[in-house]
Amino acid sequence: METKENKLNEELEEVNSLPEEKPKSKFNPKVLIFGLPIFVVQLIVVYFITANILLKKMDGRTIETKNSTVAEEIKDEEKLATDTVNQNLGEHIFQIEDIIVNPANTQGQQLLLSSVAFDVPEANIAKDLEKKQILVKDMIISVLSSKTIHQLSSNDYRDSLRVEISKKVQNKFSNVKINKVYFSKYIIN
Repeated sequence: METKENKLNEELEEVNSLPEEKPKSKFNPKVLIFGLPIFVVQLIVVYFITANILLKKMDGRTIETKNSTVAEEIKDEEKLATDTVNQNLGEHIFQIEDIIVNPANTQGQQLLLSSVAFDVPEANIAKDLEKKQILVKDMIISVLSSKTIHQLSSNDYRDSLRVEISKKVQNKFSNVKINKVYFSKYIIN
């Protein structure tokens, strides 16, 4: 029995004398060294793809849909213009000088300077607009400042601006009829 105990004691001593194995750490420094920079690079790539490619495509799609409605509005204006051909165009003009606006999404970095003139069929309508000049100017500013630089710099879109401004003024003042809207000054900086 003593021999069995001796053997057990010797085995215990051998087991105790063996260096203890440390439990393996679940953290691998290679992941930190290689994985983190790769992750950051992926984030940067996704950001640039989103900012430069996808947003421009989305902006283009909204412009395309707006351009189709703009074409319809231009046709409506042409109908109105043919109705007013019999009237003397350019005889009664009301003008608002030097409207300065910050276009949408420019954070004040770009400006639009414009002067807008309204061709109206009667002198009393021009006088009414002159009395309500502040309201008319505010309507024009709200229309122009809601547009992006891309929209404002497009010649085709400028025609739709004429229609939009004309409709907005005519909707606000029911007694006002506008033959045509002119931009006597239109400068983007």
